[in-house]
Amino acid sequence: MSHLPQLRIPATYMRGGTSKGVFFRLQDLPEAAQVPGPTRDALLMRVIGSPDPYGKHTDGMGGATSSTSKCVIISKSSKPGHDVDYLYGQVSIDSAFVDWSGNCGNLSTAVGPFAVANGFIDPARIPRDGTVAVRVWQANIGKTIVVHVPVTGGEVQETGDFELDGVAFPAAELVVEFMEPSDDGGDGGAMFPTGNLVDALEVPGVGTLPATMVSAGIPTVFVNAADIGYTGTELQPAINADPDALARLEATRVAGALRMGLINTPDEAASRQHTPKVAFVAAPEGYVASSGKTVAAGDIDLNVRAMSMGKLHHAMMGTCAVAIATAAAVPGTLVNLAAGGGERNAVTFGHPSGTLRVGAEARQVDGRWTVTKAVMSRSARVLMEGHVRVPGDTLVPR
Repeated sequence: MSHLPQLRIPATYMRGGTSKGVFFRLQDLPEAAQVPGPTRDALLMRVIGSPDPYGKHTDGMGGATSSTSKCVIISKSSKPGHDVDYLYGQVSIDSAFVDWSGNCGNLSTAVGPFAVANGFIDPARIPRDGTVAVRVWQANIGKTIVVHVPVTGGEVQETGDFELDGVAFPAAELVVEFMEPSDDGGDGGAMFPTGNLVDALEVPGVGTLPATMVSAGIPTVFVNAADIGYTGTELQPAINADPDALARLEATRVAGALRMGLINTPDEAASRQHTPKVAFVAAPEGYVASSGKTVAAGDIDLNVRAMSMGKLHHAMMGTCAVAIATAAAVPGTLVNLAAGGGERNAVTFGHPSGTLRVGAEARQVDGRWTVTKAVMSRSARVLMEGHVRVPGDTLVPR
């Protein structure tokens, strides 16, 4: 029996924030995968090693977690005033699908350095020493992201002393601005899709929960930790080792997705695992992070724990951090109340790996809340570059 040889595709393996993924230039993909559709999805799943019934991604580049099962496609921007188009695919671990419904805020950080290093930026704009602002069109949700990339000697500066909780080693700091992350988001909704700062969300099998549902950064359903039996200081084992807890949180996510108009029936949630997110919030309380670092109550404004692809995230998704900052800036939301209430343009919150500070500028116009931008500092670096290999029959129609 004959078999097709492996394909050899130029690729870069990058960390961005607390995530990592395989980055491609659009023009480097096989022609059949340069357009959306089953062939592209099949290719990216095979690159990552999904679906994997063993949940290990042994035969691919994925890391078998929501933070490490990601692919990015970069192309010269088709949007005026932007440098690159950035398309993000969240690859399911144990199911055969790629979720294109949202963005990855952490990998957004790496898009800037990738664009500079791969010739997408006019060399005249790149200083010998300083920073270059890369304007990114986030194609999944139709938003602008500005990544401020440090440059030394005319090349991307990756090393440095900026420490990011959830990442083992320091690196160079990159400032990332998410511009107007709430206005007419990827699903065409407002910042508060239900029109309310707090809703009574009926969750089958759980009960009726106060919930703040926001579409900024990524659609997110916020509930109070105490209302679902938690303190807000939990680490991954407390949630991920409890099948009943995972089921309740998924039911909450599905109920929120229905209420936000993201899906029409509960069954649709199975193929939309990336959005919305579910997060639970609590007033500041000290705890020991997964790294062993002590987080004091006085060091944070609130605690937040967030679910990603059915599991408690080990740190915090960048897009969810945008949602946290946005909701915290609006008096009366559950996030704002957990942080002490009142007006605020930045919060420092505790997550399983430590803390993160994020800011947002929100305003109310004609009774409608909107956020002009959210800002955070992250880091990114190239882990490996060269070619990724996939079996040749990956692109053969089945």
